[in-house]
Amino acid sequence: MAESMDKKLVKKRFTVKKVATYLGSAALVIFVAYQFIFADRRSTLKTEKDKITISEVKMGEFKEYIPQTGTVEPARTVYLDAIEGGNIKRIIRESGAIVKAGDPIIEISNLSREIAVLQQEAELVQSINRSRDTRMTILTNDLNQRGQLALIDQQLAVYTPQYQRQKILLEKKLIARQDFEATQSNYIYNLDRRKFTYEAYKRDSLNRILSLQDMDVSEDRMKKNLISVRTILDNLNIKAPVDGQLTLAAHWEVGQAVAMAQRLGQVDVVGSYKVRVPIDELYAPKISVGLPASTDLAGKTFNLEIKYLYPNVVNGRFEVDMEFVGETPQGMRRGQSLRLRIELGQPSQELLLPMGGFYKDTGGNWVFIVEEGSNRAVKREVKLGRKMGSEYFEVLEGLKPGDHVVTSSYENFGNNEVLILN
Repeated sequence: MAESMDKKLVKKRFTVKKVATYLGSAALVIFVAYQFIFADRRSTLKTEKDKITISEVKMGEFKEYIPQTGTVEPARTVYLDAIEGGNIKRIIRESGAIVKAGDPIIEISNLSREIAVLQQEAELVQSINRSRDTRMTILTNDLNQRGQLALIDQQLAVYTPQYQRQKILLEKKLIARQDFEATQSNYIYNLDRRKFTYEAYKRDSLNRILSLQDMDVSEDRMKKNLISVRTILDNLNIKAPVDGQLTLAAHWEVGQAVAMAQRLGQVDVVGSYKVRVPIDELYAPKISVGLPASTDLAGKTFNLEIKYLYPNVVNGRFEVDMEFVGETPQGMRRGQSLRLRIELGQPSQELLLPMGGFYKDTGGNWVFIVEEGSNRAVKREVKLGRKMGSEYFEVLEGLKPGDHVVTSSYENFGNNEVLILN
């Protein structure tokens, strides 16, 4: 009875515990394999999103330009140089005064020069007077010769008909030969006299014409020299050559000595300005007359254009003159500094990346780009080209429109390749 009650127990191969153990081991193996084969093993760093700058890559108009600082100068300046040396006698207008062309500014005295001018003037006046006296003598001789010819003609007017009548009477033997011969002698004498006097008059007339022409030239030269000599004294008075604002080169005092050709000041034409800009010689091949530029002043943008390029290079820099195109800013002053953007070529559509501190850390060879739809920024190699002032880089490779790039400094990111943005 007892034997019939005993049953042989069959041992189970798979228990819940064993299945659970096998599944757990398999999952561990799979996890390890996945981590080994597929998982991202790049170094990561967590950073706060609001403490970095993320910029979008966009297509836009690329203008290659260089930022430069220029100095405002009057578009036209006329310098005041002392033509004659001497001592300052009177200062009529001071620096900053608005002058009109011809206004006296400084009077200079030079006693020795004034005496020399007076002597030259007296000598020229005497020479002119002598020339006039000689002219009067020549003209008087001409009148005398004409008078002699007139007298001879008057006598011939008497003797010619008398000679012709007596010649007829002599042929008819109505007068004595002696009377005819006296009349004939007077007639022939006056004919010969007129012939010789007229020849002398013609010869003297040619000489008179040449002499008077030479005298005209000489007198004209002496009169011009007289005007020039008198102008020397006018040169002692420094006057404004144009309308504008006066700037004296120094604080002049009465009695102060002034050398010939010494610069006393200048007159700036008011209301018209140019900008003198020094540029590094590295940009010389790209700079030419006509290149545009712009500047921001008082909340507005003003356009300029290069009008003149100075050929000399000094201390590694050369200079250009720019003039405003269109509207000119109001209230500008000589010496005022302007920040300019000089365009180096025609604008074109390019892929642009905003500038930032990242460039200092990467040299533009790679950037952190935010993965779309995630909180991660991963390292990616890129190739950047030209700079657009201090605003954008030209993107050549590695980015596309719409990408978001961390453009702030990478200094605190170390060698990590992935950023977790919290």
